[in-house]
Amino acid sequence: MAKLVECVPNFSEGRNKKVIDAIAEAISSTEGCSLLDVDPGSSTNRTVYSFVGSPCLPTHMGPNTQVGDGEGHFSKKYDLCPHVQLQTVVWLFLWRFWSSGFFLAKWPFRLRRYRNRFTVDIDTFVPLKRTEWAPDYGPATFVASWGATVAGARKFLVAYNINLLSTKEQAHRIALDIREKGRSKDQPGLMKKVQGMGWYLEEANIAQVSTNILDFELMPVHTVYEEICSAAKDLNLPVVGSEIVGLIPLRAVLDCADFYIQRDRLFIVEEEHKVRLVISKLGLDSLGPFVPKERIIEYMVERTEEDKRLVSLSLQQFVRSVGARTAAPGGGSVSGAIAAMGAALGAMVGQMTYGKRQFDSLDNNMRRLIPPFHQAMNELLVMVDADSKAFSRYMAALKMPRNTSDEVKRREAAMQEGLNQAVVVPLSLAERVNLL
Repeated sequence: MAKLVECVPNFSEGRNKKVIDAIAEAISSTEGCSLLDVDPGSSTNRTVYSFVGSPCLPTHMGPNTQVGDGEGHFSKKYDLCPHVQLQTVVWLFLWRFWSSGFFLAKWPFRLRRYRNRFTVDIDTFVPLKRTEWAPDYGPATFVASWGATVAGARKFLVAYNINLLSTKEQAHRIALDIREKGRSKDQPGLMKKVQGMGWYLEEANIAQVSTNILDFELMPVHTVYEEICSAAKDLNLPVVGSEIVGLIPLRAVLDCADFYIQRDRLFIVEEEHKVRLVISKLGLDSLGPFVPKERIIEYMVERTEEDKRLVSLSLQQFVRSVGARTAAPGGGSVSGAIAAMGAALGAMVGQMTYGKRQFDSLDNNMRRLIPPFHQAMNELLVMVDADSKAFSRYMAALKMPRNTSDEVKRREAAMQEGLNQAVVVPLSLAERVNLL
């Protein structure tokens, strides 16, 4: 699976539309980046951007988005940059792409003493010359037009609210019981990595237990929902659905689906059906429509890149692109397509057998055999584009300048990285097919 990171940079400009639009344009025009949201705040004079790309792209966005005069020694431009892991990214992998100095935010790094961001902001940056105040990564050189950047990496935060027909106080009572902080140090809550409070939503005339799930892998969304349902039942309070505030990763939704499929002994293999199941089980559309293509991050990225993907081409177009006078798509992409079709045939046979009265005796076998073929079909389809992209990255590395020793080193490193990726894709394909 491709490495994917969400970047949420904060720029100290929330009033000048020209500057705000220029930064948005710099992000959206970068190949491989998908701009998801722009949220300017005039009162705080800060704009928060949300975009998704490979690990190297978000960190390279910084130098490409310098705007304004940048005068003064305070952190004025690219001052806060959280990176949010979405797919198969090792945290330390992110920092290798930064060429400018930056300070780490609180989490996940505890190797150096914690630096309060306010202290870094108001400092004159003379202490940069002292070892203990040097940036955590990059050169200890202050550039007035750039300012100070505080970077961090964290898990995706899911803002999740559960609806209750109750009072604000009853909702808050449940929140105090389930949130990690609990009621006090002597009375911790039930759920790790969960923040919570109760409030009353006047526009909907209901109370809510409002939560922030800081690590949905450790504390899945369905676990929070079921625990609050249990607490509400003890108080004889009805739960009337829930809502996701903002965006949510696909993995968090599919984890919920897997839980209910296993608990209720359901047989669902289509991803679309799994998403529908979660919407129904959690009541995500209770306060308004939950549109997956507008709320699930990966679907938003797919929508912005739809026209660029090989798998979006018609069969005729794909075959002709292979036969064109270009090195990619080539054998790897063709192998991925053929393997995906082979897995699809296996899934087809199972689907045509399952659920028919004359084959009732085989239902349990089909429930066991269909999912691996269906999953392989989807995973192998991804490799059609992955192989072409990996080869293109290697070819791009070959064209890098090599006029100086530093340029030669960068080119060789990029070539090696490109080769590694180009080898990983066909190897992964062979391993995946072998599992069938």
